[in-house]
Amino acid sequence: MSTELQATIARLVQPGKGILAADESGPTITKRFDALGIESTEETRRAYRSLLATTPGIEEYVAGIILFEETLEQKADDGTPIVDLLSRRGILPGIKVDKGTVPLPGAPGDLVTQGLDGLADRLKAYKAKGARFAKWREVYGITDHNPTPLGIEANAEVLARYAAICQEQNVVPIVEPEVLIDGDHTLERCEVVTDAVLHAVFHAIHRHRVMLEFMVLKPNMVITGKARLPKASHEEVARATLGVLRRNVPAAVPTINFLSGGQSSVDATAHLNAMNAMASSAPWILSFSYARALQDDAMRTWAGRAENVRAAQDAFYRRAKMNSLARHGKWSMALEKAA
Repeated sequence: MSTELQATIARLVQPGKGILAADESGPTITKRFDALGIESTEETRRAYRSLLATTPGIEEYVAGIILFEETLEQKADDGTPIVDLLSRRGILPGIKVDKGTVPLPGAPGDLVTQGLDGLADRLKAYKAKGARFAKWREVYGITDHNPTPLGIEANAEVLARYAAICQEQNVVPIVEPEVLIDGDHTLERCEVVTDAVLHAVFHAIHRHRVMLEFMVLKPNMVITGKARLPKASHEEVARATLGVLRRNVPAAVPTINFLSGGQSSVDATAHLNAMNAMASSAPWILSFSYARALQDDAMRTWAGRAENVRAAQDAFYRRAKMNSLARHGKWSMALEKAA
């Protein structure tokens, strides 16, 4: 048993807390900034991520923050390295370590993520800079033909290899298999695909001898496609998601921190709340690791202007608080409107 891995997991699963994903790549955060008329420069990205890291009281609801590599080197407005600032506040710094997706040969329409080459050495460097956990994302688009069996198996193998390399370096891996919300698929189709994906992921994790007790699963929720109407209810999403998890995720996995995957901020909270309200006897913690669903209100409020920083921080704090309530199944629309 690794006492270092155990200590990291213990910090990430603190009651009422989740993980913020602030690891958007340059092109991704530029796209989000462009939509709000914010110029994406190294300075604006630093200012925005400093805003998140310095939000008063955010350590009440956020146990860890996944950072992009650029942020490991950046400093808050007062000159303190952002990583040091987080650590002083009891928030664990993490790091996105994958290198993005490419088409998977032999599986038209499927993608696979790059970045395993040299990963152990990169983890050593990231750890020396303060990172204590890592994240790797594989994506699965739903069409009539995708994901293919090859796509499902190849992506599972990559996730398992990544997780094993992380644990060898005493870094807790966040394993993120994301079935995308894009398209017009039904809830039932998403359930079938998510079931197959998680089945393959945990078989590969077993083959690679990944220690289940020292990993975080970051899956999608089982949800209707973005282009499909009517949408499944929050309860239907919760019921389908819990069914897939119970069939595939071993009880030894300590925590499942969902991604939001393009859901609205309120829907992501409501779905998490519905699952916790239904699953009081679940063997795992059900928590959050949202990006947009935690950041959207704050980013819109900030709009790149220094005079809006405090109001943006208040928006971020409120969103984190709502998800902390949902982690306990105690959120409601009334509380949402009153916040």
